[in-house]
Order: sequence, then structure tokens, then C-alpha cells
Amino acid sequence: MAIDLYSKLGNLIKFLPTGTVFVFHFLNPVFSDYGNCNKPLNKYLTATLIALCGFTCCFNCFTDSYKGRDGKTHYGVATVKGLWPSPDESHSVDSSSYKLRFSDFVHAFFSSVVFAVLVLVEPNTVECFYPSLATSSKALLCLIFLPPIALVVSLAFACFPMKRHGIGYPSLEQSSKKTDPLLPF
Repeated sequence: MAIDLYSKLGNLIKFLPTGTVFVFHFLNPVFSDYGNCNKPLNKYLTATLIALCGFTCCFNCFTDSYKGRDGKTHYGVATVKGLWPSPDESHSVDSSSYKLRFSDFVHAFFSSVVFAVLVLVEPNTVECFYPSLATSSKALLCLIFLPPIALVVSLAFACFPMKRHGIGYPSLEQSSKKTDPLLPF
């Protein structure tokens, strides 16, 4: 029981939009002019960055991969009928096992919530869109809203385990070959 809980908590990091958050934190100071947003272009660029990164958080929850006969990892998008683009007949992969599930929507929603929270507490974004928000108000929001959101998201990810190995994550065959997830080989 405890080992199962630790494995679910240990795998939590693969559900969070870490790559998207990195891109956001890398580009946001440039697009928002470090929170100044004196020009309307800065607000438009920052809003576009937020929208694209939010879409990426959501979209990545619907991607999956499989290992073909050629030994390469192939990626696709989960649909109601299965994986798209459909694997060739030469790959001998049952694409119907990759159909959309309720847990995909749960993960997409909560990954977007995590990203939205990170955007709302990011100083450059707050200064760009809400310059009148005082520092004490930001601290109060972090103390009141972050713990319950973190608890709900963690429980949702633990209750609905992710079975997809989408873009940026190793396929099932690759991850099962490793004995220790901390070792690179």
C-alpha cells in the first residue's frame, strides 16, 4: 500500500506540464519586458504565449506513443476510434487500445489548472496584467489558494493514473527496461 502510494507520488512529475512551464518562464520575461508591458505589443505577446502554452499543456495529455516493428517510437493523438495517425498494418499495433478515456480529460483539465496557477503567481505576468495587485495580496492569494489546489490536483492525478506515454515521455518498452529511474542507462 505504501509502496503504491510512493510510486504514484513519484510519478506525479510526469503529469505536470514541466516542459511547457520551462518554455513559459524562459520566454515570459522577454515578451512581457520583465513585467513592464509599456507597449500594447508586450501584452499581446504575453497573452499569446500564455494561450499557446496552455494549449500545449492540454494537448500533450492526448498524445501517446508505441514502439513499431522497426524499433522506432511513433507518436499519435488519441481519438474516439484509437490512435491518429493510425499505425500501418506492418506495425502490428492495435490502435483501438489507444482510445480516449475519461482520465485523459481529467489530466488535461488539471494540467491546465496547474499551468494557470503558475501563470497567475508569476511576477512578470502579474505586473503586466495586474499592476495594482499589491505584494501582500499576492502572498495572501498564495497562502489561501495554492494548498487546496495542490491537494485537489495531487488527489486527481493519484486517483486517475496516466496510462499514456505521450510526446516527451518514454514509451512503455523503454521505461520498463530501466531498473532504477534515477540512472540514465
